[in-house]
Amino acid sequence: MHKYLYIAAGGAAGSLCRYLVSGVTQRMFATSFPIGTFSVNMIGCLFFGLVTGLFEERLGLPPEMRLLILTGFMGAFTTFSTYMFESTNLIKSGQWAMTALNIGGQSILGFACIVGGLALGRLIVS
Repeated sequence: MHKYLYIAAGGAAGSLCRYLVSGVTQRMFATSFPIGTFSVNMIGCLFFGLVTGLFEERLGLPPEMRLLILTGFMGAFTTFSTYMFESTNLIKSGQWAMTALNIGGQSILGFACIVGGLALGRLIVS
């Protein structure tokens, strides 16, 4: 049960941070480009890599802190960082076809799912 509390606490903080960072960044640059989301995704990738590099590979990250920081906080802040981390692991293990499938598949199918979901939603309400 405690593991769910770690995830929930991290998730609450991560979603709040995503909202604040994205909003502030978007207002700072006042552009139609989604710079807020872009910034959150890049910050998320940097932070995920930093935490993993520092704690998991060198200092040891207790399982509870992994749940709090990586699963909870980062999971709510951005899942893009997890997507990139998993793609990096595929590259490290020499699985080039799986890397291409993961990156290409998530990008293309993700776009298609958004378009399909928008169309379905409009169809339902019309």
